[in-house]
Amino acid sequence: MGRAPLMLIAIASYFAFFGSFLYLVGWVGGFEFMPTSVDKGLGAGTATAVIINLGLIALFGIQHSVMARQGFKQAWTRIIPAPIERSVYLLATVAVLVLLFLFWHPVEGNLWSVENEAARMVIWGLFWIGWGVLFISTWLLNHFELFGLQQAWYHMRGQEIPPMKMRTPLFYKAVRHPLYTGFFIAFWATPDMTYSHLLAAVGFTIYIVIGIHYEEKDLLSAFGDEYAEYRRRVGSFIPGLGKKA
Repeated sequence: MGRAPLMLIAIASYFAFFGSFLYLVGWVGGFEFMPTSVDKGLGAGTATAVIINLGLIALFGIQHSVMARQGFKQAWTRIIPAPIERSVYLLATVAVLVLLFLFWHPVEGNLWSVENEAARMVIWGLFWIGWGVLFISTWLLNHFELFGLQQAWYHMRGQEIPPMKMRTPLFYKAVRHPLYTGFFIAFWATPDMTYSHLLAAVGFTIYIVIGIHYEEKDLLSAFGDEYAEYRRRVGSFIPGLGKKA
């Protein structure tokens, strides 16, 4: 496949993922205008809904973590061109998110509902801060590499991708994984915590903990003692918590 078509695939994958990300924001927020959301979807009994929903979260976690591992990448790039490996990863993520949006089964019941308008505004503010932290964090290191555009661009120009360097700008000085911090805040900051939302928040928090465990193995392999020292000083995705001696 030519270099230009690979670049077009990378661009299309980027915008497909960006669209699914925007839908995810509305899905988690449970906004009324959303066709589906964490509180709007297919109907089923409680036990069936919980099993299906946990399966969907597990599918997201498996896809997101397994495809990010170096061993998988090495095997996968024997089948697909290496410059669009990340782009295919994004498309797989889009596919899993679409399954989540389509087949999520809301669970009836409400854990809490904040009535005070000022408190609701504060909580919604935290919700948007969470997504903001996540989005800004993608730019702090290399947004275009994270979403596959840099790889295809360098390939199209016939250039080698510069080696990674460990950097800890802004949020990375407080936590090692600010992307997950933003994700965590966004899922838990809701003035109306339904059982359905709680299931999603707990499920994705478990994914975050497991995902960080495997991601850090790759980071230690890539940066060695420099990253090991960083882990000793900085918390995982909550400031001060999850330091590794």
